[in-house]
Formats: sequence, structure tokens, C-alpha cells
Amino acid sequence: MKKIIYLIALIVLCGCKGNNKTSEAEETVIEVPSFCADSAYEYVAKQCSFGPRVMNTAAHDSCGNYIANKFESFGAKVYNQYADSKLYDGTPIKMRNIVACINPDANVHILISGHWDSRPWADHDEDENMHHTPIDGANDGASSIGVMLEMARILNDDLKANGDSAMLRQKGLAIDFICWDAEDSGTPEFADNHDMDDSKTWCLGSQYWAGVRHVEGYTARYGINLDMVGSNKTIFYKEGYSMRFAPALVDKVWSTASKLGYTNYFSNETCGYVTDDHVQVNLGGIPCIDIIGADAEGDGFPSTWHTMDDNIDNINKQTLKAIGQTMLTVLWNE
Repeated sequence: MKKIIYLIALIVLCGCKGNNKTSEAEETVIEVPSFCADSAYEYVAKQCSFGPRVMNTAAHDSCGNYIANKFESFGAKVYNQYADSKLYDGTPIKMRNIVACINPDANVHILISGHWDSRPWADHDEDENMHHTPIDGANDGASSIGVMLEMARILNDDLKANGDSAMLRQKGLAIDFICWDAEDSGTPEFADNHDMDDSKTWCLGSQYWAGVRHVEGYTARYGINLDMVGSNKTIFYKEGYSMRFAPALVDKVWSTASKLGYTNYFSNETCGYVTDDHVQVNLGGIPCIDIIGADAEGDGFPSTWHTMDDNIDNINKQTLKAIGQTMLTVLWNE
């Protein structure tokens, strides 16, 4: 994933009223459900409880079953994409992309995604003895899925409670939650060839999906990829590929966050280009942006990135709330 180069760097409707010729600003108010950060946090913790979600392990398989079953419990139609691939050194791996669709019969689809695997190596840990040890990936992986699961729960509750008046039915929308596998298995720092162009060793699950969709001919109005959206002292910059492929969508999400009071999380500054799963979605013809966490107190990714400290102790509910509430508000205003 994640090779980054930093470049360091009310909706108001006006109308005429009656017979007078004065214009008045009218604020459009849409009631959006409250995103429950406590619930999202529990989903993150549950994923971590299985152990590192590294391909070819029992922890990986068990957690994949948990994620798929949880989405199904929220009324989603679940597709499992099983595929064989290889790591940077030729090691064979078994991948599983999990796709969960809410309101699948709608004509217009929106894609929300994030990776569920965890890094097999803590190759950025200060302790070199830990560099070959897999990480929990609480932020880098599990946080995105936690947010997506809570969104699915809320969307399903709205469908059950409101029938034809439910938001998705009114707007004719389907929401596809895609949980990418093998995103975080790119060439480690300790490998002899880590300085070479290794972009193809990252994002293996989305690379597979780009060539073999879960449904033949699948497309979506747009996509939003979430990555590292739950840690302390996090900030979200406008990422380079997102600004190249879908600048209007970036502005839509960031302006929504601003209206909700989350300007301390969503910065109007841009960062460099990040090799992440959204790149494959864009190459597949669907405009997609990346909401990816950075260190609010320094350059680069959060300080726990690819270290043993990326565990549940460093997950922040306020960060989860900022992301989740922003995402729900974007959908409800679609």
C-alpha cells in the first residue's frame, strides 16, 4: 500500500418567495442517523481478537467468516471472491475479497471499500527483532471494516424501520461494501529488492477484482476507499490520485466533513500519491477516492504504521465517529 510521496503541500438554496421579489436563503435539513462509534470500536476489537489476519492462517480464515456473517446479519447479499496469488518472494497465498451489498436490487450502486488483512511484518517497528512479526492491524485494516460494518447496520435498520421511505429505496441506491484482501502484503523493508518498483506487490485483492468483478459487468456511480481511519492524532489530506480522478467527490466529502465540524480531521491540504486500493477501482473505470489517515503531528502515516503498536489500544472512537458520520451524511445527501 502504501508508498507515499508528500508534496508538502450550508448547502444554501435561494428562491423567490410568493409575490414579493426578495430572495431568502433556505437551509435544507436532512435527518441523518447517528453513527455509533462504540459499535464500530467493538467490530474493530473483534477482528483483532482473532489474531493477525495474515493469509494462509486460521486467524485470517476465522475473521473472514466473522466479517461475512456479520454483513449477512445486517441483511447484505454477500459475495466471496476466493483467489490464488503470490507474495513478493513467490510465496503462494489464498485471498478472499468479501463483497456485501445492501439493497442489491437497486439500479445505482455506490462502492465503499477498505482492506481487512493485516501486515505480515512489523517492518517499521523500532525493535528490529520484531520486523518479521505480523501485526494486529487495528488501524491499518480493521478500522475501515469496523466503520463499514456499522454503516451497514444503520442502513439495514433504516430499511427495516422505514420501508419504502427508507433512504436507499427513496434514492434507488445500492451500497456495496468491498473488503479487500492482501492489500498490505507489499515488499517489506528488509527485503533485498525493497528499493525497486514494487507497486504490483501491494493491493493484490483489488488487482484481482479489477480483472474479475464479483458480478459480471459491475459498475458504480463512484467509490470511496477507507484506510487507517481509527487511530489517535489522525488527519486526512486530499490524496493525489483522488484529486486526479475524482476531485468533485473529494470536495463533496471534505465539505460535508467541514459542515459537520470535523475540520480538525479533514484538512484542505493535499498530499502525494498513495498506492492504495482506490487506484485499481479508478483504473477499472469507477471514479474512486481514498480517505487515508496521516500523522497529525508529523509527516507521513500514523506513528503506529506497520509496527507492533498498531493494536486496539491505539484506536480512537472520536476518529471513527468523524469518518462514520461524514460517510453517512454523504450518502443521505446523495
